[in-house]
Amino acid sequence: MKNTFLFLILLGLTFQTFAQSEPNIDQLADRVESKVIEWRRDIHQNPELSNREFRTQKLIAAHLKSLGIEVQTDIAHTGVKGVLRGGKPGPVVALRADMDGLPVKERVEIPFASKVKSTYLGKEVGVMHACGHDTHVAILMGVAEILSDIRDQLKGTIVFIFQPAEEGAPPGEEGGAKLMIKEGVLENPTVDVAFGLHISSGLEVGKIRYKPGGAMAAADRFVIKVKGQQAHGSRPWSGVDPIVIGSQIVMGLQTIISRQTELTKEAAVITVGKFTAGVRNNIIPEEAELVGTIRTLDMEMQDMIHEKIRKTATLIAEAGGATAEVDIQIGYPVTYNNPDLTRKMLPTLFETAGEDNVLVSLPITGAEDFSFYAQKVPGLFFFLGGMEKDQDALTAPGHHTPDFYVSEDGLKLGVRSLCNLALDYMEANSK
Repeated sequence: MKNTFLFLILLGLTFQTFAQSEPNIDQLADRVESKVIEWRRDIHQNPELSNREFRTQKLIAAHLKSLGIEVQTDIAHTGVKGVLRGGKPGPVVALRADMDGLPVKERVEIPFASKVKSTYLGKEVGVMHACGHDTHVAILMGVAEILSDIRDQLKGTIVFIFQPAEEGAPPGEEGGAKLMIKEGVLENPTVDVAFGLHISSGLEVGKIRYKPGGAMAAADRFVIKVKGQQAHGSRPWSGVDPIVIGSQIVMGLQTIISRQTELTKEAAVITVGKFTAGVRNNIIPEEAELVGTIRTLDMEMQDMIHEKIRKTATLIAEAGGATAEVDIQIGYPVTYNNPDLTRKMLPTLFETAGEDNVLVSLPITGAEDFSFYAQKVPGLFFFLGGMEKDQDALTAPGHHTPDFYVSEDGLKLGVRSLCNLALDYMEANSK
């Protein structure tokens, strides 16, 4: 009887020691939450445009260095790479946050609203974190603090990627994920897997959305130049009107989507966002220019739509006696969540947020340059709820608008999610 009692005591002490050795991410996230909110407010109040995130870079680098994390700042202009080597061997996990704001003047009435002005394409503009990248940076800074506290227990290495210019580099410059990869962010050490998140103003706080496979669209840009023959506006028959022909091309492009694309397979969009022609009311100009975007979620459909755009524009112009030059510029690829990785990490998201709060998303025709990382290594990118619980999703201000708003109540779930994804992946894949 005494031996049995002694055995139970020893067994209890063993379990207690084991439990104490396991990191309690929830408690650590509680401890860092106020800092995350403070960082977020500071970054929100001091937004910077793409490739100009100098202040944000200094803030991040100083924080990572204070945690004893290896820091590299001479990457992709203003990017920051942090390397945290765990106490045990294992895989290399990349966690990514984007840093840049947008040329949008803030209208939200909050104490830390942005009053910053800058120059964009030669014009003075307001600058605002109108897509939530301030929250992404703050969340990953919190993750870095937590994981550095338990580095001795980490079974592998964490690479923190703080990336500039997700919204696109200024004209004539390189930037964003593509440049970070080009300059070696996924090397030394070689990254095995990448995780990222994006806050959503239309998803309730406490919830997560994900989609296996193609989650966000490829984004390509097109320019169509229609060349006609200039004439007096009173005698259109003496020339070739590129404005009329350009208008016919705009309508023809829409039939590519509505009549020639298998939309039950995946969504696709063609939008003409800019139509420029002419200088005077009574002069038919010689040239019209159409500029737009193509969004696709399937690579075969992407190729087909590109070819259809060229053919449609060229033949409509030819039928009207004009010519059309079509230039399609490849942009961000499809943001692809590796299905096997997504399936394996779902239990982590369920455990972190509660299974009822983890929802499968429909495809999104917005684009994300996390897609470049996911082309190189298996990736999982998910959406984090930032909408107040009493808000109607249909009336929630959208991203990239002056009224964009997200609740700070959702930030702690973002911290917990990235911590748990990294820890669980390393646990399952360490030798």
